[in-house]
Amino acid sequence: MANINSLSFQSLLDETIAISQQVLDNHRPELEIEEVGTVTYLGGGIARAVGLPSVQAEELIRFPGNRYGMAYNLDRDEVGIILLDESEDLKAGCEVLRTGRVLDAPVGEELLGRVIDATGRPLDNKGAISLLKRLPVEREAPGIMQRAPVTVPLQTGIKVIDALIPIGRGQRELILGDRATGKTAIALDTIINQKGKDVICVYCAIGQRSSAVAKLIALLRQREAMEYCIVVVAGGETTPGLQYITPYAATTMAEYFMEQGKDVLIVYDDLIQHARAYRELSLLLRRPPGREAFPGDIFYIHSRLLERATHLRPEFGGGSLTALPIVETEAQNISAYIPTNLVSITDGQIYLTPNLFHKGILPAVDVGKSVSRVGGKTQLPAYRAVAGDLRLSYSQFEELEAFSRFGTRLDETTRKSISRGQRVREVLKQSQYQPIPVAKQIAVLLAATQGVFDTVPLDKIALVEKTMGQAVKEQLPDICQKIETGEKLTQSDRERLLNISRSQTYR
Repeated sequence: MANINSLSFQSLLDETIAISQQVLDNHRPELEIEEVGTVTYLGGGIARAVGLPSVQAEELIRFPGNRYGMAYNLDRDEVGIILLDESEDLKAGCEVLRTGRVLDAPVGEELLGRVIDATGRPLDNKGAISLLKRLPVEREAPGIMQRAPVTVPLQTGIKVIDALIPIGRGQRELILGDRATGKTAIALDTIINQKGKDVICVYCAIGQRSSAVAKLIALLRQREAMEYCIVVVAGGETTPGLQYITPYAATTMAEYFMEQGKDVLIVYDDLIQHARAYRELSLLLRRPPGREAFPGDIFYIHSRLLERATHLRPEFGGGSLTALPIVETEAQNISAYIPTNLVSITDGQIYLTPNLFHKGILPAVDVGKSVSRVGGKTQLPAYRAVAGDLRLSYSQFEELEAFSRFGTRLDETTRKSISRGQRVREVLKQSQYQPIPVAKQIAVLLAATQGVFDTVPLDKIALVEKTMGQAVKEQLPDICQKIETGEKLTQSDRERLLNISRSQTYR
């Protein structure tokens, strides 16, 4: 009997405790537990803090005044934090709070036509951006089985690139050269040429002067390109932490559209500034320096960025992300540390040389040192038929021209080769902000390689080229359609193009 009573009492006690706990859970507000740390050092765009034992890598840290940083170094005794905002009124001893979320960036259609920073703050005085979704800044690159071959060309509208160094959608093509040789101009022309081609463009400015970025934005608006563009800016006056995260944030914004099945072009201008910002942060955070004081993982920060550019298989969205990273060289030294890294990461490079730039040969693309390791497979058949051997013959012409400067007597064949090469070079010249449609490019290149311009004075070629392109557009719309849709040109088509070219030459 005693055992029965004790069991009944125990069960009654358990039931009472359960009911009491349920009542407490329903009526007592949840207690919010915050992890608070203390800043021990602050300066140079970084901070060190103690008292955050559970902080995660790349977690957002909130400072006084609603400023933010990113946890980067997770040491045993302290946390190294990269500051994402200015810190003039912050000081050692202030409190910092964990936010519980990793650094993320806004994504969505609402960003098109806007100028923002890496965190989504508007910089164009057009008001706040209503956003529904944010994605992590650091995302894993698509796996091998998610990637499809690069098969569709990305037309730049620049003859020398589309014909000799073609770029495919999903490719990574490096643009490198000395300061003020036209690197940004090529990227800008490529963006302008995507108008009406259903390609979304993201321009990422890293460490650039504000005046230069403002000029570029004005040009994009003037050419009606901002409607399909997003401009992500980390100016030279911003913190090195913001400059460091900006290309990753811009790539996240671009990946959103790629995963929706769209084609996207992203320009990083430029990655030498990105590398320098990372070197500055690393040295301040006491990471061991290596070659040229860059830390050992400098290769990794760029490879994990550019590996995110690809062409996805249809079952994963079918979109593409084409990357045009820009890097500045010094005294034409393309074998320096950062340029060498990027050459090995990308699928080819477009090299611009000051020698051509100072001679007025624009764009100043050095055909001999430029290469596309993928684009040739995506090139339209008309280009392959017209410009297949143009690269080799043009390189041979440059060698002959250099040899002729010694004053040696040249035979007739060599003189004709040099004369034609000069006209081909004149044809490959192109003014900025004037992208040329594919059909016009094919007509002009065919005329140049077949000797139609051999009797035309060099100073008249630009004029003849202009009238020729207009005549082809007006008189041969069927051939223009065949070229643009990727059909092969027949011998009859070639003859019709050449006849139009000759008629404009002899006018």
